[in-house]
Amino acid sequence: MTVPFGVPFGGNKVLAKVVERINHDQETSALWRASNITAIDRMGFNDHGPTHVRIVAKIALNMLRILVDSGETPNVVTEHKMKNEDAEVVVVLACALHDIGHAIHRLKHEELSLILAPAIIRRLLADLYKEPDLSTMVIETMHAMIAHHAEFTPLTLEASVTRVADALDMEKGRARIPFRAGSVNIHSVSALAIDKVRVSKGEERPVKIEIEMNNSAGIYQIDELLKDKIEKCGIRDKIMIVIRAPDQEMKIIENLKI
Repeated sequence: MTVPFGVPFGGNKVLAKVVERINHDQETSALWRASNITAIDRMGFNDHGPTHVRIVAKIALNMLRILVDSGETPNVVTEHKMKNEDAEVVVVLACALHDIGHAIHRLKHEELSLILAPAIIRRLLADLYKEPDLSTMVIETMHAMIAHHAEFTPLTLEASVTRVADALDMEKGRARIPFRAGSVNIHSVSALAIDKVRVSKGEERPVKIEIEMNNSAGIYQIDELLKDKIEKCGIRDKIMIVIRAPDQEMKIIENLKI
């Protein structure tokens, strides 16, 4: 049984309704499943389906709330005169839909996701927003989605937290399925080397990210996947990263034949 998509609503009634609709939306569910077929079954990559997007949404929402509490203001508030609660909806929708392009192909999946997303977003927000706010929510969600692409620079706070959160889904559980299926590559092995990722309110900077590794292979996740997204996220000065390496490394691979 698939774990329901969910985030802590924190009193945001519109967000609660959107998440309820996501959980009953058959098209979104089908796209998540098809995305994992492409990523895991056909290409041997890590999870890009319902578990991944649920984790990313929780991390991004947590980061957004920490930053707002520290004095940062979402762009839908400063530029569109909307509310912080609307920014939360943008972030959660962007996280839920950012990888659905995998259902078509992994190559340029970020752009493919933008083709599939608009009608879904409008359906999920139907009767919750009226024009022009509805169109604003659609375009801001799509900007946050495309900003997880390495070549796109986030231009909003909502997009920035979505980008960072996507990179932070690196705990070992994400690689377990392809690894057990025999996909032994740098993506699966390095992901198995990350024990825990924690995001909390920081002291020196608003957001503190703690990463615990059990094996040095986890450096690939940090150096090749996380570092670039963090450096170009637009909120680098708001984030402190603490990496803890193990005293004794866990063995991940027993033997390998190629």
